[in-house]
Amino acid sequence: MKALKKRPDERLLIEAAQKDPARFAELYDDNFDRVYAFVSRRVQNRPDAEDLTAEVFHQALAKIAQFEWRGVPFAAWLYRMAANAIADRWQRAGREKGSPLADDPPDVSGRANPEEVERRARTFRLVAELPDDQRRVIEMRFAEEKSIAEIARELKRSAGAIKQLQFRALTTLRARSNRKASEKPSRKSGGRNG
Repeated sequence: MKALKKRPDERLLIEAAQKDPARFAELYDDNFDRVYAFVSRRVQNRPDAEDLTAEVFHQALAKIAQFEWRGVPFAAWLYRMAANAIADRWQRAGREKGSPLADDPPDVSGRANPEEVERRARTFRLVAELPDDQRRVIEMRFAEEKSIAEIARELKRSAGAIKQLQFRALTTLRARSNRKASEKPSRKSGGRNG
């Protein structure tokens, strides 16, 4: 799987985290965006996605000593935990509502399109790099699905100013995304075997 490529030193990071849990932070940093993208695509509710992602990493840290290296990217193990956490959350919600079929369950098959997960993770990283005012407008507009008018009221700015911030943010994201895409092949070719 191209998108789930493992870092050459991933096994060493895992072994270090197994010996010293404080070293888990590196694995967390390397995989947070992927796991969050995986979860948010399935639950489509930001607070739940954040809670579930935190739950996955908490569980991974607690079970890191049990992790057995098999040459598969560490993210695959995290995706499986995420899929199970989503399924568990949905089942609990169904029991609390009184009907396990109250809503359609999220897709937790674990058969995530790796390219889609990577694209979403890349997008989250790019949004995080935006200036604060642009980042906030993008988060409110697309993650929280608020209208221009709602954002303007909340940020105490005019609708025109919000539209301008959104336009600048999207232009920046598009340019950075295109730049990163054009840089990608040169990074991949260095040192990879088949």
